[in-house]
Amino acid sequence: MRIAIFGKYFKEEKFSEIQEFFEKLQHKKIFFSVYRKYYDDCIRNGLNLPSNLPQFNNHEEFVEGNFDYLFSIGGDGTILNCVEIMLDRPIPIVGINTGRLGFLAGVAAINASAIITELEKGRFTQDKRTLLELASNKPLFGGVKFALNDFVLHKKDSSSMITIHSYINGEFLNSYWSDGLIISTPTGSTGYNLSCGGPILYPSSQSFVITPIAPHNLNVRPIIISDQNVISFEIEGRSSSFLATLDSRSESIDNSTQLAIKKADFEICLLRFHGDNYLNTLREKLLWGHDNRNFKA
Repeated sequence: MRIAIFGKYFKEEKFSEIQEFFEKLQHKKIFFSVYRKYYDDCIRNGLNLPSNLPQFNNHEEFVEGNFDYLFSIGGDGTILNCVEIMLDRPIPIVGINTGRLGFLAGVAAINASAIITELEKGRFTQDKRTLLELASNKPLFGGVKFALNDFVLHKKDSSSMITIHSYINGEFLNSYWSDGLIISTPTGSTGYNLSCGGPILYPSSQSFVITPIAPHNLNVRPIIISDQNVISFEIEGRSSSFLATLDSRSESIDNSTQLAIKKADFEICLLRFHGDNYLNTLREKLLWGHDNRNFKA
């Protein structure tokens, strides 16, 4: 078994859990390689790791590692960053949650060591997730044109609202007068989309949701469409520049930029353990069924 370990930065409050995780990998003589920036941050914070530990720094080095699994140590945002490293490599991801909410990173840091045994025994389920792919007439996002959560068009700074003319397979859908527009996958539906009033999509629903951000016309509502469609856009506004984002990455664009979104040709796979599943996560993270009202005698 060959494991890649990815993280953005080391959280000092999780020192003992992460140290135990690395020690168990070494004790079991499992080959593992660590993302170079995360390794350096671990060393700076006093973690005890071998100086000759294999490391990777980019997609090419990740591919050369021929890994069986990728451990993401952080929050949901760290898993989103894994997409940049993996791209179309079908490597299952184990999300170790050292963040806050943890919709995607389902394993608590305190259980990280125990998960290694579960992995060896094959006691897990696979959770496949679709991605968005961006096409444009200009080079954007350093060529990494995929997103697990969403693609967003947004006005820039404090400028007035923008108009986004939207098309599905070339047929006109609507002109959105708003602060922006979200195109979300089922995975991203519990993120920015949900905070803007969009619906939650079940992971296997094979759909996208288009959600306006603060629309001028209050009768404009989110719409769910099949992920077999191609969605394209034309943007105009008083400002000469706008923002386009893929997950947490942003680019400045102008109204000469042509943009289209479709379903990517590959998926990512998240591993779930101990009966953890999407519905359990929804109930737990969104506090469904919890009565937090304070009653006074």
